[in-house]
Amino acid sequence: AYAMYTSGSTGRPKGVAIEHRSTTGFLSWVSSYFSAAEMARVLASTSICFDLSIFEIFGPLSCGGTVVLVRDVLELMEGAAGREVSLINTVPSALNELVSAGVVPASVQTINVAGEVLSGGLVERIYEQTGVGRVLNLYGPSEDTTYTTVSEVAAGKGGPLIGQAISNTAVYVLDERLEVAPVGVAGELYIGSGSLARGYLGRAGLTAERFVPDPYSGASGARMYRTGDV
Repeated sequence: AYAMYTSGSTGRPKGVAIEHRSTTGFLSWVSSYFSAAEMARVLASTSICFDLSIFEIFGPLSCGGTVVLVRDVLELMEGAAGREVSLINTVPSALNELVSAGVVPASVQTINVAGEVLSGGLVERIYEQTGVGRVLNLYGPSEDTTYTTVSEVAAGKGGPLIGQAISNTAVYVLDERLEVAPVGVAGELYIGSGSLARGYLGRAGLTAERFVPDPYSGASGARMYRTGDV
């Protein structure tokens, strides 16, 4: 369906090959998790080089909604661009600027936050200073078609968690032997999902290293992705 290049923190960007079935699986979750009202007018401000754009563009279109195009989420400060926006999908740093400037449109029902660590303080300010009904903290690598877990963050609940796996997805915290780590013991996060990427373009060795057989799935040929996150 598309190739998304990671930021290349190791010095060499990796092309992640996402299949059509992975994208449709992700969009199936979007249409079941979000209401039609939330997806009615979704702000699309993220570069198409960043996987948050997959949600912003194809999410509303798959739900019969409208994509509101702007060059940058901070254009909401100019007023007209954000009229009647129902959902904002962005990173905490940009959201902090919007809240500080007091320009989150009154029409916004839901804010999705991803890509960076979300602080409890920012969540409190969102609920105190805007009319937003719910704030969602989302986590997911490009290798799993945008989002893997979601947590609805309530006011006064302290630091947000990454939440639970979205539909058609499982997450495991495993030790070096690929056994489930006991509660309270650090382990690496693995993702078993129907929305996993095919692998890395032109890098068969790295694909085999990071996409490994899933021993916890009963499906034939099931794989899981080693995130490297502890």
